[in-house]
Amino acid sequence: MRVVVALGGNALLRRGQPLTVDNQRHNVRLAAQALAPLAGEHELVISHGNGPQVGLLALQGAACKPDEIYPLDILDAETEGMIGYLIEQELANILPVDRRCATLLTQVEVDASDPAFKRPSKPIGPVYQQAEAVALARDRNWSIAGDGKGFRRVVASPRPLRIIELPVIELLVDQGVIVICGGGGGIPVVRRNDGALIGVEAVIDKDFASALLAQELAAEAFLMLTDVDAVYRDWGSSEQRGIRCIAPADLRGFSFAAGSMGPKVTAACEFVEATGGVAGIGRLQDAYDILNGWAGTTVRNDCMSPAWWDEND
Repeated sequence: MRVVVALGGNALLRRGQPLTVDNQRHNVRLAAQALAPLAGEHELVISHGNGPQVGLLALQGAACKPDEIYPLDILDAETEGMIGYLIEQELANILPVDRRCATLLTQVEVDASDPAFKRPSKPIGPVYQQAEAVALARDRNWSIAGDGKGFRRVVASPRPLRIIELPVIELLVDQGVIVICGGGGGIPVVRRNDGALIGVEAVIDKDFASALLAQELAAEAFLMLTDVDAVYRDWGSSEQRGIRCIAPADLRGFSFAAGSMGPKVTAACEFVEATGGVAGIGRLQDAYDILNGWAGTTVRNDCMSPAWWDEND
């Protein structure tokens, strides 16, 4: 089976953890251990988030002179290479020597006229208290938005249209290589009138880019792994219920937070509707069980009515 796995930023860096190399390496090691059983049985393509990392690089760059500040597309590439390197190394350390891995920097084409460029919505970087966030927004001309109990910088997040390196990814997968690609949603690029590509100031949503990747690779399964055990209806209320299995049409009838579970739910529905495959959402450590329908939330067309997780399960 061909499986695309999207590792959420919260799966690679726990909420509230300092953005140190040691913390990230430790968490990536745990991710590799969770993914190894999938790699032993299936064709595997891995993508990942980069929100905390790209935000940190942007924050560090803000201390430079204006003409020395790197744009977000360059920072997207830097973080894709950094995180991909960590994942590739940790996987290679625990898989058989003949199971090869490769990290591929991935350009993703977006529409230069996408309205998202006028409505920043993608959170990046650390979480701030309100007063500090307001001061940073004023001093650095940032857009900010609430994120849980704090505030974060938000940037443009256009919809992915095309994965430029898709033929190379397919070639590697066909040769049995585990491919780590599309990290952080990929490097956002637009096509100029002469056909050339150029990077733009944005961060693409990792779940939407990964869903597109899964569709174009004709994957049978698409997993989004995070730090939440399943998708919950009425999350945070006394009526919340974990969803075990559900069809896209039913799932679209519920409301989810735009900055967290919302994109995952939309990406899952779009993948299943486009391919007839299976999408899963849940905790990183449950990856194997989610793929087999034993944990997390499964989205598939043949779920005739929603099934719920019982508190005793």
